[in-house]
Amino acid sequence: MSGLTVLVVGSGGREHALATALARDPAVDVVHTAPGNPGTVALAAERFGVAAGGPVQQRLAALNPTDGAAVVALAQELQANLVVIGPEAPLVAGVADTVRAAGLACFGPSAAAARIEGSKQFAKDIMTAAGVPTARSFYCTDAASAEAALGAFGPPYVVKNDGLAAGKGVVVTSDRAAALAHAAACGTVVIEEYLDGPEVSLFAITDGVTSRPLLPAQDFKRVGDRDSGPNTGGMGAYCPLPWAPADLVEQTMTRVIDPTVAELAARGTPFVGLLYAGLALTSRGLRVIEFNARFGDPETQAILPLLETGLGTVFNAAANGRLADLGPLTWRPETAVTVVVAAQGYPAEPVTGGMIGEPLPLSDAVHVIHAGTARNAAGQLVSAGGRVLDVVAKAATLSQARALAYEAAGRIAFPQGFYRHDIAEWAVAGLIQPAGSL
Repeated sequence: MSGLTVLVVGSGGREHALATALARDPAVDVVHTAPGNPGTVALAAERFGVAAGGPVQQRLAALNPTDGAAVVALAQELQANLVVIGPEAPLVAGVADTVRAAGLACFGPSAAAARIEGSKQFAKDIMTAAGVPTARSFYCTDAASAEAALGAFGPPYVVKNDGLAAGKGVVVTSDRAAALAHAAACGTVVIEEYLDGPEVSLFAITDGVTSRPLLPAQDFKRVGDRDSGPNTGGMGAYCPLPWAPADLVEQTMTRVIDPTVAELAARGTPFVGLLYAGLALTSRGLRVIEFNARFGDPETQAILPLLETGLGTVFNAAANGRLADLGPLTWRPETAVTVVVAAQGYPAEPVTGGMIGEPLPLSDAVHVIHAGTARNAAGQLVSAGGRVLDVVAKAATLSQARALAYEAAGRIAFPQGFYRHDIAEWAVAGLIQPAGSL
């Protein structure tokens, strides 16, 4: 082998989607995932001849992703020449620092740079210093400061856990008591003004100096149809956005991504990896809702199937400070829709262990990503988390991709599962418009 041997750290839908995209890159010889899941095990067997359930996969299943020394040891054992860290917790814990200290190329920011997700207040400080447009906010550490902040803004109230919360640390409500209760439960929060207008996710790959944007996507955070119920980690997404302003990507790179990357570099903490900008296209212009330090679910599952440029090639260039040597990323002229199939009870207390019938839907246009699955003692596929499966479809038009995704979701035998029925519905109907100019 003369190409890339990649170790993807993580076990969720994001990591399965990353591994699937990496496997399509001719520059990649083999992809390992750790701890992995039944979907990544099957991918290894199908694409690389690794026996599902074999000794390699059994070793991978025991890895603690936040243990930097263990990640390095496994990467060295597998002779990986590129480590990709998927989840936020290992990044905030400094696993990327440990990997780089061992002399291995790593795609993922340092602990210092990953604070942009690990602390909402740190992200606000970065945005203020870099002149990035965002919501006005207050940093609150007790009940009195939370009360004052809510009074300053009025409803609807936006209360964010300052630390990591697996995408579920935000409450948006007109109920003042509920907002105060969330603040009290979190302890330290950022309370900010409500931003109107549609939301957009824009990812950018960066080596700390040069950045390359991915296609913008839109995800759906509320658990129920018509944006009802509590926030989740995401119930579906689609990409690209037919209603987005033509200069959305250019404006976001110029006003958000590039200044943020430059500010982090100026502080001696260059960001190497994937910078996720959650945006609101408000009546007062473009505003940043939040930053994440890694690929986000479920937008990743919709974006990566459309990427024509080899993902391993891009990751390797970013990890080695050579992203400027690559031209702009190229994309397939299609659209993609992801529908998340979740377990009953999600996002509060999902029911796990539910049987999932196999085989799962698969065609040239449809595939299923494993997000929260496992094999029971009998080898049967079962649910093992809140978001269980991501049904991904791509087609020439958004309407076609949406129809394919829902037809496939309806064929999955998972009695304890559910999904939203309105992913991309308004976009297909032409009912989404930015609230104002960028």
